[in-house]
Amino acid sequence: MYENKEITDGNYDKSLAIKCINGTFVGTKTENVISYKGIPFVGEQPVGKLRWKAPVDVTPDNGVYEAYHFAKLSVQDLSVTDHQGEDCLYLNVWKAEDASEGKKPVMVWIHGGAFSAGGTGIELFDCANLTKEHPDVIFVTVAYRLGPLGFLHLSHLPDGKDYPDSQNLGLLDQNMAIKWVHENIAAFGGDPDNVTIWGESAGAGSVTMQPLIKGSRKYFKKVIAQSGAPCQTNSLEESIETTDDFLKALGCKTVADLMKLDARTLVNTALKVVAFRMFPVRDGRILPLDPWAAYENGIAKDITFLQGCNKDEMNCFVSDWTVEGFKAWAAARKTRKYAQLLTPEEKARIESYCKEGAVEDWDPDSRLFGHSWFIDGSVKLSESQTKGGGKCYSYFYRVENSDPILKSAHFEEVPIVFAHPEFTGGRPYDEAFCKAMRKMWVQFAKTGCPSKDWPLYDLKDKKVMVLDEFDIHPAKESEVKIVDWDRTYFLTKYYML
Repeated sequence: MYENKEITDGNYDKSLAIKCINGTFVGTKTENVISYKGIPFVGEQPVGKLRWKAPVDVTPDNGVYEAYHFAKLSVQDLSVTDHQGEDCLYLNVWKAEDASEGKKPVMVWIHGGAFSAGGTGIELFDCANLTKEHPDVIFVTVAYRLGPLGFLHLSHLPDGKDYPDSQNLGLLDQNMAIKWVHENIAAFGGDPDNVTIWGESAGAGSVTMQPLIKGSRKYFKKVIAQSGAPCQTNSLEESIETTDDFLKALGCKTVADLMKLDARTLVNTALKVVAFRMFPVRDGRILPLDPWAAYENGIAKDITFLQGCNKDEMNCFVSDWTVEGFKAWAAARKTRKYAQLLTPEEKARIESYCKEGAVEDWDPDSRLFGHSWFIDGSVKLSESQTKGGGKCYSYFYRVENSDPILKSAHFEEVPIVFAHPEFTGGRPYDEAFCKAMRKMWVQFAKTGCPSKDWPLYDLKDKKVMVLDEFDIHPAKESEVKIVDWDRTYFLTKYYML
């Protein structure tokens, strides 16, 4: 893999060079799109003694650097790429080459992947197509630490007092990247006072947690959250239990023991022992103990949201893991949490809902976890933000994949909003619908309103925009039945059940 280098001989295209606080970065141009890849947004990468430490802010630098190639992904499963490392805190910028003198709105993408996978250096998140279609917007994608490198609680260990932020480092990395954008994007032609942070799945959870972090809200004005909410968090007790199980598997007792291990060992062990258990933590320091109350009390009342969910969220996990694999995972998860937390009456309510109309034997569990992980939290976010005096535009995505299991699954809309039809599994979506959806996302980033026909969510009618392929239309929640208010909505108090 290529690495970006410092340019010391003065031999570079000056028209593609942008002066930032931490250096001058030289991009590449393809047609009318200029991209800047692999720009560091920290002063030092989180390696060596900085492992499990908060990100270090940039310092002034007069050097000139290539920004030609995507940087490493945070260490994770090797299935995507082997271009990985702990030195992973970089971002990418796309801008159109035009004569525009006005400041352009900025959309900052934070990727998903269950807080343990994903990255910006993959083709799907290349924003060249979006930039061609919407040259009046600047697009940014940012990376953050994942899994045990980004969300591992350590302060309860004998030598853990020097690592108070370790359980939420991934969020702090994102925050540092957004700060970098705020301080440098004007040099690219962007408007630092019109920044929208945007994500899907764990990325959507992340952008809904960023407003909860002290001092963060001055860096952005709007949030787009696709299938993610503050429900995607652990309690302090859950995070400590996860760490203890992780250390036991590694044969470690202290941070010093962990420091002796390479990142690959840490990540591979986490994938085997505590998979889907490392999430941001409601620690009372970086995130509030009750994010829902924080929203209801108006913490984000000056930020406008566009957010929603897909009809068949969990079906993608059934497809990805195979039916038998999903059923085994669901049984283990239910034994660990469902059986311990829910009252008999709550279990009965859930089971009656999940079995209703079920055709396949995996349907009930897919519905259960679709609601507890994504759907109910999305509705709760609309409710809480509105109660707090803020604005929220909500959607319900119902376009179905041709795959009989996937239907309107989690992630199905992502290739559409990124203008990458080659990643839709061969299913030809209506081009007018795809362009309309992207236009609403971009219009929201520009103005704070996705469309004149899209009503704000309110506590009386609870209107959402229904995204059907040939019929985009507003409707009351009671008409489309996103949640069952009596049988599923209570799951929001259990977060990631």
